[in-house]
Amino acid sequence: MTTTLNSAIKVQTDVITDAERLTYAIEEGSIVQTETGYWIVRSGAWVNLNSSDAQGLGWVRWDDDQYTSASKFTIAQDATETLPNNAATITSYLNTPTDLYNPTTQRVYGIKENDMYVATIVFTASAANANSTYGELKLEGGNGTPYERLAATIAFPKGNDVAHPFHYVFQYYVDADFVANGNFWTVTATGGAIQIWDCIMFIQRTQSR
Repeated sequence: MTTTLNSAIKVQTDVITDAERLTYAIEEGSIVQTETGYWIVRSGAWVNLNSSDAQGLGWVRWDDDQYTSASKFTIAQDATETLPNNAATITSYLNTPTDLYNPTTQRVYGIKENDMYVATIVFTASAANANSTYGELKLEGGNGTPYERLAATIAFPKGNDVAHPFHYVFQYYVDADFVANGNFWTVTATGGAIQIWDCIMFIQRTQSR
């Protein structure tokens, strides 16, 4: 007579929200189910077990609330500043959103060398002298990496002090230095000062091997 053994232990869990999950104590091996799938604690962190996260793929959106139409971020003429985002609101479909952006240092990171990412940068901006002022959005590391080539020109064709919505999409892969040290999005104002507000950053991890 052949004995058939169970290959797994069946566990039934109540469905909770992701917000509730984040209030739970971190206990190794704990399993919960939320609207984004099954989560387990591994090495002191929540890991998503649903099929779309099989390779750690997913996306994160960070919304800034420090600089708004009532309180704009000003970049002086010929100055370069890091694009602000305090990550006041985070929407995440990635296991660990802090792997991709640190709001304290304002650096963006990659998780693993040769990963592929798509980044979307959204903000509103204006210039007092639209005819002579333009900006440049650029990804910089300050460590000799070639990511400065990820850049876009910010123009103000609608006129002086008129709010312009901007939406830029960049695709890139990360090297070892990007993973270890990160890069940051900067804006340079040329010909006049630029005001920026309502900043949003979206990063999607599209491929990992």
